Amino acid sequence: MKKIATYATILAMCGGALYSVIAAENVAEQPVQVEATKEPVVCFESRKGASEITQQEIKPGWPNVKCSPTTGAALWYGDPFEGTVPMGKMPLLENIPDGHALVKPRTEKLALMPLCSTACHNGVGPQFTPPTLPKDKRPTPIPTMEAMVPDLKNLQHGRDRIWCMDCHHTTKRNMLVDNFGDPVSFDQPQLLCGKCHGDKLRDWRDGIHGKRIGEFTTGGKKRWFTCTECHNPHNVQDGLRNKGFVQLQPEPPPQLAKGMKDAKHELVHPVPH
Repeated sequence: MKKIATYATILAMCGGALYSVIAAENVAEQPVQVEATKEPVVCFESRKGASEITQQEIKPGWPNVKCSPTTGAALWYGDPFEGTVPMGKMPLLENIPDGHALVKPRTEKLALMPLCSTACHNGVGPQFTPPTLPKDKRPTPIPTMEAMVPDLKNLQHGRDRIWCMDCHHTTKRNMLVDNFGDPVSFDQPQLLCGKCHGDKLRDWRDGIHGKRIGEFTTGGKKRWFTCTECHNPHNVQDGLRNKGFVQLQPEPPPQLAKGMKDAKHELVHPVPH
C-alpha cells in the first residue's frame, strides 16, 4: 500500500512538471502584444519651418489645437496662449495693458541659432575680433554658409540692395539690429522689419496685417504673430517666382453649429448703422 502511494506521488510530481514545461512553451509561442505608441500630431502655425505646435488634450475631448489633415496647418486653438510670453514694449502700443499682447518666443527653437550665433559668431570674450567686413555689401561666398542656408545664393530680399549685416548685428550674431545699431531680439523681428516696411509695421500694429488669435473684443488678450512666423526673410520673393509668398491650399469652410440651417448671420454687421 505504501509502495502504491509512493508511486502515485512520484507520478503526480512528474505530471506537474510536464504541465509546467508545456505551459511555458505555449506562453513562449504566443506573440507578445506590444501597444503601438501613437506619434504625436505636430502642425505648423503660419508657415512650415517656423513655429509648430504639438496637439494634446487640455481635458478629455478638448484638444489644444486642431490640425488640418490636408496641409498640416493649425485650424483652430483650444488654448491660443499656450507657450506665449508678454510682448516687449512697442512704440505707439503703450496703451495695451500688460499681458494683453502675447508672442511665442522662437529663439531657442531656431535650428541655425546654436550653429551660427554660438559656435561660430558668439561675440563673447576679449579674444573675439569682428571679421573684416566688405565695403561693397557683397560678401565673398562661403560654401559652409551657402550649404546651411541655400537661399543665400539667390537672396531676393531687397532685390539685391541689402545684405546680411543690414539685418544681423555686426558683433552679436545672435541678435538682429535696428536703425540705431542697437541689438534686437530674434523674438522681436518687427523692430527690425519696420526699418524698411514702415507701412506694413503700421498695419500690423493696427491689426489689419498679420495674424492674431485670442479674444476678439477691443483691448482683449491676444497672441500676436510676428513677421518671421509668417515670412521667410531669406526667401521673401520665393526664388524665381518673384511674385510674393507661397500660398497655402484653401481649407473647406467649417461646419455649421448644430441647429443652424445656414450662415446668413455672417451677412449682418454686428454694429447697426
